[in-house]
Amino acid sequence: MNDKTIATHNGKFHADDVFSIATLTHIFPSFNLVRTRDLNVIGEADIVIDVGGEYDPETGRFDHHQRGGAGQRENGIPYSSFGLIWQKYGLEICQGNQEIADAVDAGLVSTIDAIDCGHVEGVAQGISLSQTISMFNPTWQEDGDFDACFDEAVAFAARILTRFIASAAGGINAKDIVAEAIDNASDPKVIVLEQYTPWKTAVLTLAPEALFMVYPSQSGKWTIQAVPVELGSFEDRKSLPKPWAGLSDKAFKDITGLDDALFCHNGLFIAGADSFASIMKMAAMALQAE
Repeated sequence: MNDKTIATHNGKFHADDVFSIATLTHIFPSFNLVRTRDLNVIGEADIVIDVGGEYDPETGRFDHHQRGGAGQRENGIPYSSFGLIWQKYGLEICQGNQEIADAVDAGLVSTIDAIDCGHVEGVAQGISLSQTISMFNPTWQEDGDFDACFDEAVAFAARILTRFIASAAGGINAKDIVAEAIDNASDPKVIVLEQYTPWKTAVLTLAPEALFMVYPSQSGKWTIQAVPVELGSFEDRKSLPKPWAGLSDKAFKDITGLDDALFCHNGLFIAGADSFASIMKMAAMALQAE
């Protein structure tokens, strides 16, 4: 395993080849990386990434620049080298969990593929992960070593990939916990979690009546949060009472009548209290409010 030679192109690099090599660091404890466009060297390599004009996973060839490309997903996003590598090794990296592998593909891999293949332009404002990787390249004003910069980018990408996998696994593993809380709710409009668990996807899918979530914060205090109408939306199924907006400490205690009430966000989507009893009283008031 340790004597494998992996080849990719030299010179300027992009997110797809960087993340491809980063992925392989999770598979092979060590390997000999060669960055070249020398076809003789490429032909001798065990695995070839993003160069060579061939896609054949059985022989370790993962290019997508040849005529006709290397296929596309059902949603139309073409595969770059990262997507091709993920098809081959993603399930293994995710310890055989297809749901996690698919989630990483949807959240990370396919986006990098789409940008690399020109399927999308990337983010309209701000900076994308693909652009971040590109900035590891030396600028025209620097006498940088492309290979050394590539190694830095791979180390960065490997860490990002690890965190994407952990995040995907956390969200997927949370589903059963949230589903049980939904089943056990005494009122389907208020779902109580015994510990904070990522809940939005499961609640939006499984609990159409749910309006508020109740859960402990990391500090041990209690939180009530409104359920959004959809993922990423700032509109809630039902907001907290309007008179609570932006209040905290004594003002919030006075208006709720709860001596351990803490705060309510001005956006009326989240509020807190010291005790579970008080947060449930807030939930009752929120349900009754117009």
